[in-house]
Amino acid sequence: MITLLEVTLQQNYFSFCNNIYQPQKGVSVGSPISNTVAEIFLQDLEKTHLKQILDKQNITFYTRYVDDILLIYNTKHTTPEIIHSHINKIHPNLQFTPTAEHNNSISFLDLLITRHPTQIEIDIFRKPTTTDTIINYTSNHPTEHKMAAYSYLINRMTSLPLSDEKRIAEWQNIRTIANNNKFPIHHITKLRTQIQRKPQMNTANNNNNNRWANFTYHNPKVRMITNFFRQTDIKVAFKSTKTLQN
Repeated sequence: MITLLEVTLQQNYFSFCNNIYQPQKGVSVGSPISNTVAEIFLQDLEKTHLKQILDKQNITFYTRYVDDILLIYNTKHTTPEIIHSHINKIHPNLQFTPTAEHNNSISFLDLLITRHPTQIEIDIFRKPTTTDTIINYTSNHPTEHKMAAYSYLINRMTSLPLSDEKRIAEWQNIRTIANNNKFPIHHITKLRTQIQRKPQMNTANNNNNNRWANFTYHNPKVRMITNFFRQTDIKVAFKSTKTLQN
């Protein structure tokens, strides 16, 4: 097993300007197993080196999503400079770039976390370079692809513990994005209603014995098959072959 893993990970060749290169470090780009191996490596690193820091309570909170890390440290026991220096000494091929909070706020993934004396406030974070460009409504794409980004935005808006004021502001942002990309607002409003009703519908359907069939959408013939199953008790789950990137 180890030999097979080594052979797979060593196939990390790439071409540039008609020349073929092989990096001396890192996993093969594009390999389905690379993400899993990287996650195993990071978890082992955390267990070996970071656990002792947490046990000493120098860091009171640690969480990571892929390669984004959020730390809360005890100012009585350590400083950001000490933490940064220690982490960068753990492995020669890993160098972390710290981002300190600004005006008691810091971004983590797509969240903006603001620290108040008695509570933490959550808001939605967008990079300054964000263009809010999404598949245009008039483009020749399947409806599922066009609506995917709005499903994500609305799900995020409804699931996060936002204040009423911030939720209203985010809904206005979503409406603006839809308008800029030629989407009829009533489609987005209908989608929001469906998403908000979904938890209730899932609870009501827990006792139903539904059977699911997966089809990868790629042409009208598949659509004909899925439409046929709509008349039966078999529920069809669509699996898109494309992904959206921010």
